[in-house]
Parts: sequence; structure tokens; C-alpha cells
Amino acid sequence: MKLFVGLGNPGAKYAMNRHNIGFMAVDEIAASHGFSPWRKKFQGQLCEGSLGGEKVILLKPETFMNLSGQSVGEALRFYKLTAQDVTVFHDELDLAPGKVRVKQGGGHAGHNGLRSIHQHLSPDYQRVRLGIGHPGRKEMVSGYVLHDFPKADLDWIDDLLRGIGDGAAHLAAGHADKFMNAVALRRAPERESKPKPQKPKQPKPAEPAPVDTRTALQKLADRFR
Repeated sequence: MKLFVGLGNPGAKYAMNRHNIGFMAVDEIAASHGFSPWRKKFQGQLCEGSLGGEKVILLKPETFMNLSGQSVGEALRFYKLTAQDVTVFHDELDLAPGKVRVKQGGGHAGHNGLRSIHQHLSPDYQRVRLGIGHPGRKEMVSGYVLHDFPKADLDWIDDLLRGIGDGAAHLAAGHADKFMNAVALRRAPERESKPKPQKPKQPKPAEPAPVDTRTALQKLADRFR
């Protein structure tokens, strides 16, 4: 069993914030793989399903970002999982918009959601880092992540989320490279090779009509068969 956690803040006013791209990612997995309806549990929203034969729990903590670890810790203990069974989808300032990286363990790099999960689990969980870009100055970060994605970004966000849905089963199976390939195909699909121009076919020479060797009596009889 795997626990996939999307990070974000609850409520309609935060739904399209850059900080909520983790919520968007697990919503896409649930929708594209026919997971159960979302229900309240572990101070968050939870649903269940299967990815490539692996049972997967999806969780969206509703504690607000800074306390995400409370919700994740409750789910972890209930299902008797370890940190290695957990994958967290979160926004990443240090990656360009639309870039994705998978990382096992490591620090929280100042991300308050990850910081909280560190406190309630350990640093040993897997992260899917979803690039949102950086505003340029540290003092602008808070307003930047709590601001909605501009309309100009919606196309790449849609491609990114569809790629996450495509590759989710690979991620559940532990194949991060195949997951990344699935996302990359959506973000930059291979161009179809142009068909080579074909030479016009030369018409075949007409075949001579077959010679009718029947007698006049046979021809007349055949008309009435």
C-alpha cells in the first residue's frame, strides 16, 4: 500500500494558488484512475483506489500548509505504513514552471508543508517536486505562492497534470524514471514524422479482353441459366 499526499490549503479561494499544485496533482490521479469519492478523514480529504495493482491512498491535508504533517502522521499510523511508503506532491520554487523532479529523502528547503511532515514522520519519504518558478526575491515568495496561476499558465498546467495521471502507476510501482517519461511526453510530445512524399503510381497497362470461345448455341443457353 502507498500513501500519496498532495499539499495545499483548503478552501475555494486557494484552489488555483501556486501553493495548491499538490492538491491539483492528486485530484488528477483520482479522476483519471477512477478512485473512490473523497471523504473526510485524518484532518483532511481522503480517497482510495488502485494503480497498476497497487492499493493507493490519496490524501489532501486540510490543516493548512504549515500543519500538514499532523494529517499525514495520522494516516501513516492508521495504515501502519512507514515514511518510505509515502510520496508527497508539492510546489517547488527552485524549478522552472512545469518542470518535475522526483526525490527520495533530503531537506525541506524552507517549504513549510515539508517542514511539518519532517516533524511528524522523518525526512525519508519521496517527493514529487512540481516547478512553479521563483518570483526573484525572497520577500516576494509568500505573496507569489499564495497567488493564482495566471491564465497564460493553464495550458502547461493541464499538460503537466495529465502527465502525472498517465505516470501515476509507474510511481506507485517505484519506477520514478518511467513516471518522469510519462510526464515529459505530455509536456513535450514527440512530433509525428512527416510522411515521405510518394511517387504517383503509374497506371497498369490494360489487359486484353479474354477471347470468348463458346459456340453460338452455348452463348444462347448461358443467357437463360
